Amino acid sequence: MTPIPTVIRWLDNEAKGRILKPKLLLIVALAVCGAVALTSIASAGGRAKTRVTIQAEGTDIFGKVFSPRLHKCADNRKIKVYRQRGQEQNPGTEDVVARDTSELNGDHGEWATGNLGLHGKFYARAGRIPGCRADSSRTIQV
Repeated sequence: MTPIPTVIRWLDNEAKGRILKPKLLLIVALAVCGAVALTSIASAGGRAKTRVTIQAEGTDIFGKVFSPRLHKCADNRKIKVYRQRGQEQNPGTEDVVARDTSELNGDHGEWATGNLGLHGKFYARAGRIPGCRADSSRTIQV
């Protein structure tokens, strides 16, 4: 590899510098364009938004999963149902009272835990998976 001072002297040489400088600028411009393009592609390939809903009929709890990446983020998605203890949702400290896996139905996934036989405040959560964001439903009172 050529030491840096030699490269600088070579670029300063008028005869060689006139030819090399436009090529060097072109290479730098292409590298910048490539970096911008890769950043755009990476952003487009980021995590898709996910929306989880929750409903109850008596103590039967069920809901839906919506996402623009239907097959990746709404189908076969693991759902956990938490019993909320305080005023705020806190999945790190609250008990998981049920689990289910969503199944595709048209333009969304559906999940259902069946009859929990429990009363209280509950919410559902789909954790983050590759290509999909996590989401928690609103809290419902059963």
